[in-house]
Amino acid sequence: MPMNVSLPDQLFEELGITWPHAIAVVLSAVGIYVAFLLFVRIFGQRVLMAMSTFDVVVTVMLGSVAGRVILGHPPTLTSGILGLATLFILEAVFGQLRSSMRVHKLMNSPARLLMIGQDIQEKTLKRSHITIWELHGALRRAGIRSYQEIACVLHEPGGGISVLRRGVPIDPRLLTDVAGADHIPDEFLAGDDPAGDHLGSHRQG
Repeated sequence: MPMNVSLPDQLFEELGITWPHAIAVVLSAVGIYVAFLLFVRIFGQRVLMAMSTFDVVVTVMLGSVAGRVILGHPPTLTSGILGLATLFILEAVFGQLRSSMRVHKLMNSPARLLMIGQDIQEKTLKRSHITIWELHGALRRAGIRSYQEIACVLHEPGGGISVLRRGVPIDPRLLTDVAGADHIPDEFLAGDDPAGDHLGSHRQG
């Protein structure tokens, strides 16, 4: 750094950003965002889960890689703010697009049934890349003490696992976007609910 450079100029150089760098930050943020959406769509929502120590390490590594790609070198305060702003704008735009059912189905994997009653759906477990031990951990966190308490267990598009207990019939409206919902026994469903027509038509299809 030349000695004749003033302090304000030095601060701007350390914290600011050039126009080429700014354009690179925006393009990198868009590229990483779209790439992440594609990878999640290809490999499934399992990549969004942090169910083991290894998953946590991978999640941290993903964030580190994405951050380095977006900010470039050298990273500055301005490039960080610009990168965050770009990601927030992308999330807002894609959030609006996801309000369309067609776009939602294109961008997200459907919720899938991991258990129906006491029966574990082995094929769905393998497809979701979830082990029986991870499933049991999710059941324990939900306070399940016996398979007999379970109506169904779902792997959600966001990567989480939802547990619906027996005792209260399930409103079919909650299952309209669940793959394989037509296999849920009628005994678990609120059959007298007028919304049952949604699931009934799904079953007939």
